[in-house]
Amino acid sequence: MQRGLASARDAASPATPAAAGGYAPRRGVTARRHRRATSSEQRGPAVIASTPTGPVNVVSIATAVPPTSLPQDEVRDLFAGQPGLGRLGRRLVGTVFDASAIDRRHTVIDELDGEPRDASIFVDAATRTVLRPSTGTRNAVYTRAVRPLLTDAAEQAIADAPGLDRGDVSHVITVSCTGFFAPGPDHLLVRDLGLAPSTRRLHIGFMGCYGAFPALRAAVSTCLAEPDAVVLVVCVELCTLHLRSSDDPDTIVASSVFADGAAAAVVTARPAPAGAAVLEVLALETVLTDEGEADMAWTIGDVGFEMVLSSYVPRILEAGIATALRPLADRLPALGADGWPQVGQFAVHPGGRAILDRVQHALDLSDEQLAPSRAVLRGFGNMSSATVLFILARILHGADAAPAGPELVAAMAFGPGLTVESALLRRVTS
Repeated sequence: MQRGLASARDAASPATPAAAGGYAPRRGVTARRHRRATSSEQRGPAVIASTPTGPVNVVSIATAVPPTSLPQDEVRDLFAGQPGLGRLGRRLVGTVFDASAIDRRHTVIDELDGEPRDASIFVDAATRTVLRPSTGTRNAVYTRAVRPLLTDAAEQAIADAPGLDRGDVSHVITVSCTGFFAPGPDHLLVRDLGLAPSTRRLHIGFMGCYGAFPALRAAVSTCLAEPDAVVLVVCVELCTLHLRSSDDPDTIVASSVFADGAAAAVVTARPAPAGAAVLEVLALETVLTDEGEADMAWTIGDVGFEMVLSSYVPRILEAGIATALRPLADRLPALGADGWPQVGQFAVHPGGRAILDRVQHALDLSDEQLAPSRAVLRGFGNMSSATVLFILARILHGADAAPAGPELVAAMAFGPGLTVESALLRRVTS
């Protein structure tokens, strides 16, 4: 297998940007995944998140986005028209943006909407030149702008949680990789929501697009240890703060897909009221691959955080995703499913269109199974850690909610490492 993967990459044509889909896998991508699957197979029962009072459930998910909404073609034209961009760079911007499968994105940078401003930080109002503010300046905007999204999503998730209110919240877990400050987002939530000063807090920072999964794992572990716990999980990302103009293909890809948003989930093992729809958490898995450390990375530069997104990532995932998901796949027969085609819906983190295409092909998924993921990519872009919760919100509450009866749901996200995080859920009505 390793030799086959190596020759596939060696035979690949020159790499093209991630959104355009020209990729090849790397040597050794499946070896550690196979060992990880073996150890996970030895772990035992198919349903792991269960307490004496019942399963651990995600009982509500709410989302929030900034008011500034950007049509993708307008953002394309802005970046294609930047001074200093070479002919190839302009062509690349057009190709990558047009292939992104994104209609619009939201941003906290209202300067991007083209309206005149008295003062400019990110875009010169007169020339429409994308400026290069320092990392400190960008982070100062993060500190101010993150608060309303954080609290809006959290308040709505609590309001939507059947039979619960903010007085029931015992734990807060926040996730973000697009800015830093202390006291941090976890502290803001306790203060702004009027939660008890004794509320236990955890902040998960700088893990990238898969950050929601470690947060859910921590929430589930808390509920297993304390069956009466109610855990509020909030992911908030302001990715557009770090956009910049460049001829670099990785930077162009980042400019074409990243967006801002927040999502909150309430997790508890308390029994849900009759008639309430919930997502039972059946299993959570993580796999660190042998390859990919240099292919996907998130670092701090002098003029913002810098994304490394190699054009090989989608094919690395395509070659290894089935093996990476084997720990979950091995649980399916006990749940009445013969394989991934038998799972009702998928929440696949849309790092880009090519990633969704490759995962769909590798797992032999139907268009219907991947419809929620593509809908979120189309309407919101890639909001890093918050994105998979946007997809799960559609499946639990919204347009893609099952009309009746239990439905299996598989969720997954990918990030620096190269890391594959995944979950097996079941949508049920109590």
